[in-house]
Amino acid sequence: MKRTFSKLVLVSALAGLLAGVAAPAPAQNYNKPIPPDAAAAPAKERKQRVPFRGKIDSVDKTAKTLKVGERTFQITSTTKFVKAGKPAVFGDVTVGEEVGGTYVKAADGKLELQSLRIGPKAPAGTKSSKKAKSN
Repeated sequence: MKRTFSKLVLVSALAGLLAGVAAPAPAQNYNKPIPPDAAAAPAKERKQRVPFRGKIDSVDKTAKTLKVGERTFQITSTTKFVKAGKPAVFGDVTVGEEVGGTYVKAADGKLELQSLRIGPKAPAGTKSSKKAKSN
């Protein structure tokens, strides 16, 4: 009987210690003042990149636009061009070529190109896709 009581006390004491150790930490105070720099700067919106593909219907090099189907895309200074897996430039784009890429819709409603792949998509199992999988 004495032995059972001792075990019960020991188990209760261990349970109490474990409960004390597992108690959650007090919540952090998230009501810190905002630095003046951060309050003045507007929050930058992250725009959703939209994929597309098709054939080029027209290219306007002076307006820096290209038309794929019913959509007209605006070329920006940050647009990245790739042709045959290598960097390219806007001058490499020709009417009738198969293209694909991503764009974002600007605040003024224009479709701004983020990236443009010129030429057909590389078939699965080619050297470049195997390299990407191994990394």
